[in-house]
Amino acid sequence: MGAVREQSERLLQGREDPSFHPFTPLFKLEEVAERVAFVSSFANVLALDTDDGLVLVDTGSFFFARLTKELVRSFTARPLHTAVYTHGHVDHVFGVDLYEEESGRKARVVGHRAVRERFDRYRLTPGYNACINARQFQLETTWPTDYRYPDTEYDDSLVIDVGGTTLELFHARGETDDHTFAWVPSRKLLATGDLFIWATPNAGNPQKVQRYPRDWAAALRRMAALEPEVLSPGHGPPIFGREAIHLALTETAALLERLVDETLARMNEGATLDDVLASVRAPRELLERPYLRPIYDEPEFVVRNVWRQYGGWWDGNPAHLKPGPEAALARELCDLAGGAPALVDRALRLSLAGDHAVACHLVELAFRASPRDPGVRSARSRVYLARSEAETSLMAKGVFRTAARESE
Repeated sequence: MGAVREQSERLLQGREDPSFHPFTPLFKLEEVAERVAFVSSFANVLALDTDDGLVLVDTGSFFFARLTKELVRSFTARPLHTAVYTHGHVDHVFGVDLYEEESGRKARVVGHRAVRERFDRYRLTPGYNACINARQFQLETTWPTDYRYPDTEYDDSLVIDVGGTTLELFHARGETDDHTFAWVPSRKLLATGDLFIWATPNAGNPQKVQRYPRDWAAALRRMAALEPEVLSPGHGPPIFGREAIHLALTETAALLERLVDETLARMNEGATLDDVLASVRAPRELLERPYLRPIYDEPEFVVRNVWRQYGGWWDGNPAHLKPGPEAALARELCDLAGGAPALVDRALRLSLAGDHAVACHLVELAFRASPRDPGVRSARSRVYLARSEAETSLMAKGVFRTAARESE
């Protein structure tokens, strides 16, 4: 048994801490079926060796495309025939040019029709994407603007055959609107893309565009109905065995369905977003599963995205519809409290007591009112650093750490 499969078995059996970050790849290649290799990378890549050439499901990130290709070449030297994008995120769609330069001939790239629109949007917003990814991953980088667009686009489903190996592609809205999951019936093999990532689904990301948790859950159940025996996820190790895969897919669907159904029920009662967030909870037994820990996204963010999808951006508080400038409100509240130091003192005491949420509100008000005060800035850094250490999801940690760093 190779390292990749061993990691999967340890996680499922509870012999390894499931709080590992799914975006920490092993950078290893391992065969998972006849003439099929799984590459543990950022993001994962699936390589199929066919008589007519190499087929890749996802191709690698702009960080690790060259390393990913080297791993693939340890498996097969066949020229790239077809690359399938599961979606247009930048950790999945780079490296095709490396294979084309090597062979001297053009490969076919296949993706959902909406991948093109995603790439167009990325080219309009490189600065914004660089900023939000710096906060999310604590990594400064230049956002790419040059993309290899699909040659073959589809809408609902597409069947392709390369060298006698058939891949069935299906569109599903989930983390993105351009997502594809790939089914290889001859191998009983499912490639989910980021519809499965060994974590609470990335269905609420606070800095990114709309996610679709209800559609996502339906896609997970469609995938489970195929009865796959090997699951290749977008991040994290593969899962082997029909029963284990069925449980992972259906429990992930159940988590999303619960959050969607409860949020919509409260919305239909006329609740505000604040009321919804206070009452909707994910089942603890699901969050304890090794592939559903809230280590990247988290249920509260999913609830907010359900609200945004079905209810718009207004949260139901009339004062928030056309709010006054934050700095003006902060100055008024500081004056009422007796000055920014009073808010800072209370924020620090609340933070030490573990009430991080309210502490952040108070220290942020003090900062908005007195942004150049060194004492306020120092306190803001301490409060947000304590908040980041108390969080479980990478997204929350990233935003709070950035705020702490900006205050220093």
